[in-house]
Amino acid sequence: MMLRIKRVPTVVSNYQKEEAEEGTRHVAGCGRNCLRSCCLPGAKLPLYAFKVENKVVCEKDSVGLENKEPPVDFLDSLLLGEWEDRAQRGLFRYDVTACKTKVIPGEYGFIAQLNEGRHLKKRPTEFRVDKVLQPFDENKFNFTKVGQEEVLFQFEASENNELQFYPNAPIDVENSPSVVAINVSPIEYGHVLLIPRILECLPQRIDRESFLLALYMAAEAGNPYFRLGYNSLGAFATINHLHFQAYYLSTPFPIERAPSKKITTTKSGVKISDILNYPVRGLVYEGGNTLEDLSNVVSDSCICLQENNIPYNVLIADCGKRVFLFPQCYSEKQALGEVSSELLDTQVNPAVWEISGHMVLKRKEDYEEASEGNAWRLLAEVSLSEERLQEVKELIFEAICCEIEEAGKVITKTTFEESDGAPQSHEDVDALKGSCHAMVPV
Repeated sequence: MMLRIKRVPTVVSNYQKEEAEEGTRHVAGCGRNCLRSCCLPGAKLPLYAFKVENKVVCEKDSVGLENKEPPVDFLDSLLLGEWEDRAQRGLFRYDVTACKTKVIPGEYGFIAQLNEGRHLKKRPTEFRVDKVLQPFDENKFNFTKVGQEEVLFQFEASENNELQFYPNAPIDVENSPSVVAINVSPIEYGHVLLIPRILECLPQRIDRESFLLALYMAAEAGNPYFRLGYNSLGAFATINHLHFQAYYLSTPFPIERAPSKKITTTKSGVKISDILNYPVRGLVYEGGNTLEDLSNVVSDSCICLQENNIPYNVLIADCGKRVFLFPQCYSEKQALGEVSSELLDTQVNPAVWEISGHMVLKRKEDYEEASEGNAWRLLAEVSLSEERLQEVKELIFEAICCEIEEAGKVITKTTFEESDGAPQSHEDVDALKGSCHAMVPV
């Protein structure tokens, strides 16, 4: 059942107005009740402390609860409940629940949303789009500047490995908490940001610890309609402060329906597959002996892309059990003048949600004329060519091999020799031939 909130008048958040207005306030601290040293002393926020699991969890009731009643329902009561509270208080820049949404007829069921306000009120990009790794710049907008009222709760691993909830916990400045905050320019119901170790002011780049935190959030939500996404710099991230996005949408994403073709399985049990019959080429990761195993393989793949200046997007689906990775080149094609004016006129920036099949459209005519063919044509411009993706996969697999190898063995470069036949269903087909010490042919 689709969750809805009462439609209420919304105003621009008092805590995310343009910096030009900051000088008009002269009260305690900086006057914005922000997350910097001027306003943090004595500040408290709810704290959700999750239990660290030693296995990949699949169902909501098995996320560290052992049949015990949780202190608070993570998704419905805490995250969505607090999100609705901020909507009632007028902290969003527009009412996303008033945006028209429809499923486009066709094989994949692309989703179209008409969101005419987002591109007018969303914060503009403040950095170069041709470099995936850029240093954090405290002079540009970052999440320590948001008001504490926009933060829903702290999200941390439990110190005693028991699920706990504290409605009013002090902010531990020394240990830099991870927090969940609203996205004031939302795409959908419950649109939030997961900001790992917020006070460390990390740039937008994935690391192992932060990615594992994102998987735990997906597992805690325990609902396949709640997904997390990540955009690198150069792949339509607009803020260079480490964050993941997440929201609730009660319909399957087209990418979740796409068939896949198995390449190999790592020693830790993570299956890696090619995505087939989809406009954006990429990889899908699933399984693993533990959630950390899955996280390490995916995060190491992302780190490889970052270090090679390859923009990418990530979708965390199925309660953290399945992760899609999309290297992309749309900004590069834009810079080279290789994107048609027809596509540019739509003003659609194909980030993780669009790539996954949720098309956020800014013009009424594009929404009314939305079709599977139009969605396919736009997303096809995002994708790497087969030849270039092959090179990227070899970089990734070489990096994974070097990371997984433990005994100082010489790692030979993985070669991909894929069959030409397309699978007839979503069942996996073995695709990798050759050898790699870190890979287990199946």
